[in-house]
Amino acid sequence: EKFKTLKNEGNDFVKKGKYEEAVNKYSECMKLNNEECTIYTNRALCYLKLYKYEEAKQDCDHVLQIEDSNIKAFYRRALAYKGLQVRKKNMAGI
Repeated sequence: EKFKTLKNEGNDFVKKGKYEEAVNKYSECMKLNNEECTIYTNRALCYLKLYKYEEAKQDCDHVLQIEDSNIKAFYRRALAYKGLQVRKKNMAGI
């Protein structure tokens, strides 16, 4: 029950564009239930919005270990890889 409340609060923060707060709510959810894939893909989305590509990739990797056909996880992991590549190029160009 507390899990559901935290998840909904996290989702509300995402809708408002408050990704940092949403990450905190999803992380709280994980302490209660770390098998729920949606929480990880939701948190990965927040990490992408915050340009935390490595963290986003890790969340997606975790989901794909549990559910190897999770489309959201594949898609968001691809975005994370893309972000990491762009960052690498930018670092090289400095």
